[in-house]
Parts: sequence; structure tokens; C-alpha cells
Amino acid sequence: MSSAYSKDQVDRYFEYISLPARYRREANPTLDLNFLTALHTHQISKVPYENLQLHYSESHAVSLDPHKLYAKIVANARGRGGYCMENSLFFNHVLRAVGFQVFTAGVRIRPRLDGVPQGDYIGWVHIVNIVTLSNGSKYMVDVGFGGDQATKPIPLIDGHVVHNLGTQEVRLIFDTIPSQVDQSRKLWIYQYRNKPEQPWNSFYCFPEFEFLPQDFEIMNYYTSTSSAEANFQTRRVIVVRFLREGEEITGKVMLVDGDVKENVAGKTRLVKTFKTESERVEGLKTIFAIALTDEEIKGVMGRNVELLLPLEV
Repeated sequence: MSSAYSKDQVDRYFEYISLPARYRREANPTLDLNFLTALHTHQISKVPYENLQLHYSESHAVSLDPHKLYAKIVANARGRGGYCMENSLFFNHVLRAVGFQVFTAGVRIRPRLDGVPQGDYIGWVHIVNIVTLSNGSKYMVDVGFGGDQATKPIPLIDGHVVHNLGTQEVRLIFDTIPSQVDQSRKLWIYQYRNKPEQPWNSFYCFPEFEFLPQDFEIMNYYTSTSSAEANFQTRRVIVVRFLREGEEITGKVMLVDGDVKENVAGKTRLVKTFKTESERVEGLKTIFAIALTDEEIKGVMGRNVELLLPLEV
């Protein structure tokens, strides 16, 4: 299946993310791991993970149309990104346009309790890209899992450990999950540990078969409309921008509701707390380089996530 993006659109995207010249079209780069990694790191450091469309918009509806995603992320150039399905499907079309062999797979995640994934896996609410290189090696590419995502492609090799941010390590294991009836059918499970001496914990799992756009439309409808307790997207305002020095991801800055935190070298600090909508909108512009229109700003009024100062008694 061909990409929705033209070569000229991809060139404009490469300019937008400041991709090094050796990976531009005129350099005729090899479709190898170095190129894939460069695309990954420049994507996540320029295109934020954010669910603002659910809260700061007139419709509060998320579109997965690749042309609308391109306009939102690149053409409008207002610092916008999207949540998992938006960013990953956009990136899928970029990879296909470049020439990578890639398909999308649905993901089951584990809900977080006090920030830590725990308990049973819930239904399909996330997405990853699986890229096969010319030598047959396969990589999971996730540019839409927010602050907990891998900062580079991860090989589909059972137990292969990859350094992530700070002292954190990540890996994929090929195993089953407890709730499966058929324990003969294994899944790829994305795990992390914040220090080498700590035990591994599982974030999410995915099968190695292709999901279609029709599947993601159903997933997107639930994720963008459900008010269920397990769906944090409709209950929280979230933005994550990764920090890059040269070709390396060195940290991240995150907004959750009114709190801005920065994580560098494995250490997290509170940067700022917003108490009003005007403060948060200004912070989105100055800290995350996201410029919202007046219509988008008005969209949050009366919503459950609107920041309001407590009334004085």
C-alpha cells in the first residue's frame, strides 16, 4: 500500500524536523537502522505527544485521516502533534513514503496506578509500527506512547536489552499474558526497568500481525470518546516533548493537567504549576512551542479538564 504523502511533502517534513542532510532525498540514504533511528529521534523531539485535540478544539473529535494529520503537524507549523494513533499513523505514512517496509499493529496496555503499570491488560487502545529492514531484521517503532515510550527503534529479539533514558532500560520479550486462554500464542511484550538492579515490569503487548485503518477507527472512537475510568485521555491534559542534543534523546518535558515536569539524566523535577487556563495556554506556547488558536482555546471552556482557580471563601 502506498503512502498518502508525496515526495515533496516528505521533504517539507524532513525540513520541519531538522533531519540531517545525509538522510535527505538528494543524498539517497540507505534504508537501514541508522536512518530509521534518525527519523525516530527527530520525530519525537519535534512532534510532541499531546491529546489537546480532545480538550482544546471546537469538535473534540480526533481524525486519523493522513492528510488532516499532515496539515495539523507539518503544514500548519504550530508545534502540534497528537496522541498515539495520530502520531504513529502519521509516521507510518512517512516511513512508507521513504520506502521502508512497515505495517501497524494494535497494542494492549496495562493501566497505571500511581504512575506504575499494574494489573490486567485492557483492550486495543495503542498502536506501534513494525519495520522490516532489508537484512530481515524487525524493529518496533513507537513514536506515540508519551513519556514512557522507547526513544529509539527496539529489535524484535526476545530479551534484547536497550538503554533508554537516564538509567532506564527497555526490552521486548516474546511470551504470553496471564489472561490469554490459548497460552500457545505468544505476543511481544514491552518491558522496562528504571535501574539494572530492579525487576522488569510490563507496559504493553502486541501481536506480530497487521491492523488495518478500519481497526484503528474503532480504537480511536473509544479512546477519544469514552469516559471510562481506564481511559485517561478524556480525563487529563497531557503533553510530552522529548529533548534532543545532536542525535541523542537526552530528556523530556511533560505536562499533566497543570503540572510541568522535566526529566533529564534520569532525574525528574517540577518546573511549573499552572492554576488558570491563561497560564496553561501561555505555558504551552513558551515551554512546548505549541500555539493554539482562539477557537481552540475556547473549546476547553466548561470541560472537565478546564483549569479554574478555587473560589475564595
